[in-house]
Amino acid sequence: MHGFWCLVLAVLLHGVSSAPNQQTPLQGSVVQRPDSRRPLQGRFLHVTDFHPDRFYEVYTSTAEDAACHRGQGPAGMYGAETSECDSPISLINETMTWIEHNLKDKIDFVIWTGDSARHDNDEDIPRNAAQVVGSNEMMVQKMFEVFGKHNGDEDDDDPNNDYTVPIIPSFGNNDILPHNVMAKGPNTWTRTYSRIWRQFIPEAQKHQFEQGGWYNVEVIPNKLAVFSLNTLYFADNNAAVDGCASPSEPGYRQLEWMRIQLQFMRDRGVKAILTGHQPPVRQDAKTLWDETCWQKYTLWLRQYRDVIISSHYGHFNYDHFLLQDFEDLDEDTKRGRMEDSSEDNAPISATETDDVHTSVSSDYWLELRETWSDLPKPPKSMTWPEGESGVDVAQKKKKSAAKKERRKRAKFLSKIGGTHAERFAASFISASVVPNLFPTTRVFEYNTTGLESPLAHGRTKTPPLAQKGELNENDLDARKKNKKHRFKIPDPPSKSTPPGPAYSPQTLSLLRYTQYYANITHINNDFPSENTSDASAQGWNEGKHKGKKPHNKDHEPQPKKFHFQVHYDTRDDDVYQLPDLTMPRLVDLARRIGDFKPVEDDEMVRPESEALLSGESAMADKKKKKHKKKHGKPGKHTKRNLPWYTFMRRAFVETKPIEEIEEQFGH
Repeated sequence: MHGFWCLVLAVLLHGVSSAPNQQTPLQGSVVQRPDSRRPLQGRFLHVTDFHPDRFYEVYTSTAEDAACHRGQGPAGMYGAETSECDSPISLINETMTWIEHNLKDKIDFVIWTGDSARHDNDEDIPRNAAQVVGSNEMMVQKMFEVFGKHNGDEDDDDPNNDYTVPIIPSFGNNDILPHNVMAKGPNTWTRTYSRIWRQFIPEAQKHQFEQGGWYNVEVIPNKLAVFSLNTLYFADNNAAVDGCASPSEPGYRQLEWMRIQLQFMRDRGVKAILTGHQPPVRQDAKTLWDETCWQKYTLWLRQYRDVIISSHYGHFNYDHFLLQDFEDLDEDTKRGRMEDSSEDNAPISATETDDVHTSVSSDYWLELRETWSDLPKPPKSMTWPEGESGVDVAQKKKKSAAKKERRKRAKFLSKIGGTHAERFAASFISASVVPNLFPTTRVFEYNTTGLESPLAHGRTKTPPLAQKGELNENDLDARKKNKKHRFKIPDPPSKSTPPGPAYSPQTLSLLRYTQYYANITHINNDFPSENTSDASAQGWNEGKHKGKKPHNKDHEPQPKKFHFQVHYDTRDDDVYQLPDLTMPRLVDLARRIGDFKPVEDDEMVRPESEALLSGESAMADKKKKKHKKKHGKPGKHTKRNLPWYTFMRRAFVETKPIEEIEEQFGH
C-alpha cells in the first residue's frame, strides 16, 4: 500500500515549474561562518497549513457537496480563494518552487506548523489513513527537493544530515485520523511520524517523540533551540485527553518535559523559540486550549521569559498575533496547584466541530480589540524600549512638571511590567498556504550580533541532561491522591539577569517579519479581480466567485506567472512602524490597534488598499490624502483608527473589501 501511494503521489507531484520571482525584498547582514558551507543569514521561514488535495480539479464547484472535486464551478488553477476548498497540487508545487528560487539560500531554518493533509470535507471521498500519511510523505519529499542535499551526503547513515537547513515540523489537527483526536502516546500516529520525520527529529529524541510527539532542535548549536509542541494534547476539543492538571495526562507530561528542557537551556545559555499548530487562543468568542494547559503554559512563559524568544502557530488561517497577559494567571496556578479540567473553570468556548475552516465570528476580533483597548497608554514623551526620553524632556521644564512626568511614567511602567513590558508574552499566528483566504508565507529576521562563531548544519548530539523529563511513577501515584494536583513551579529569571531577547533588543531578538501573499484571483486569471466575498461567513463558504459564470471544463487555463509578493513588512510599514518585535513594541502596537473610536468628524487618511486588491505590491505607491468630512469615502479612516483597519485588512489577507470591514468592524 505504501508503495502504491508513493507512486500516485510521484505522478501528482509533476507540476508547472516557475522561474525565480525577481521581487525579493530580503536584505540584511550576513554572518560568515568560517567552517561552514552556509553563512548564517539571520532569517527563518514560517509555513503552515498546506492542506494538499490530490482530488482537487480545476473548474469544479466550490459548493459544500462538491469541495472542488466535481461539478462545474470557479475552482482556479492555483486554488479557489476564500472558499473552503483545499490546495491543488499545483499550488503546492508553485509555492515550494517560489521558496526554492527566492528564499532557499536566505534562511537558516524552517518552522512548519502542521496540517499537511486535506480536510475531511467530502462525504463521497472520506479520508483514510493511507491518504493522510501519503500527503505528509509528499510534503516531506517537497521539502527535500528544495532544502535537501543532492550531492551524495544524504546516503550516509545519519538521516539528520540530509538537509541544508534544519526543518522543524509540528503535528496539525488534520495530520491524524480522525482529526482533532489523539490519544496518549506511544500510539500509531507518533510511531508513523517518527518514521516520516526521521530526518528532522534528533536521533536521541526518537524514543521521546514516540511517547508524545514533541521534541526540540538546536538550529544554532549552543545558541538557539526550536521546540515543536504537540498542541493536540492542549486542545480543548481533543476528546481523548483531559487537560494538563493530572500527571497521568499527556499534556501534563509535555509541559513537564518543556519545563525541564527550558531549564536546561537556561543553564547552558541557550535561547528558545516555541512552535506548534493550534495557538493559545482564550476568549469567550473562541477558545482552542484547555484552561489548565493555558494556565500552566502561560506560567512557563512568565518564568522562562529570559529564555523564550517567541512563539509561532498556524491553524487559524487569519494573520494576527496574541498577547498572553500574566495577570490572567490564577492564584492556584502561581502556587503550583491545579484541579482537573471542568466546564466550570474554563472560558465559554465556541466549539470547533467540523473544523473545516477555523472561521470565527466578528465577536472574536471585537473582543480582541476591546482587550487591547484596556492597555495603558504611555506618556507622550516616552520612547521605547529605553524609556528615558520622558525624563530628558521633563528636565527642560520646571521641577514640578518633571516630577509629574516621572510619576506618569512610573505609573505606566508599573502597569505593563516595567520598561520591558514583562507582564506580557506574545504569540505570532501566521496565515496559511491553503487559500481559504490568499496563500501566504512569512520570513522573520533576527539579530545575529555575536553569532560569528563557527556553525555547521547537522544535528548536534543531544547532551544526556536534555533527555530528562520522564516522571517518576511513584510521584505520579502520590499526586493522584491529591484533590488538587501539585506541580513544580519553574524558577523565575535571576534578579541579576537582564531582560531576555523577547523584551530587550539583543542577540537573537526578532527584528521584523515580512509577510508574503499570492493574489491568486489575479494569477488564476479566470475572473475579474474585484472582491465581493465575506470571508468571515460562518459554515461553508463557496468563495468570492459564487454566482459568476464559470468556464467549461474543457477550457484551457491561462494563468499568469505564479509568485508571492510582499504584503507588508513590520518595520518598513507606514502603519505598524516597528523598529523590532520586542514586547514593548508589540504591546504598543496592540494598544494602537485597540485605540479605536467610531468616526464622527475627524481628520481622514486613505490606506493603500486599492493597490493590494489589484495585485500590485503593497510596498509601492503609498499615498495619503487628508480631508475634513463627516463620513468619508470607503477606505478613508482617522489616523487614530488606521491601525485597527490595517490590522483587519491584513488578518483577512486583503480578501475582504474595505466596505465590509468598515461595516463589520467599524462600531
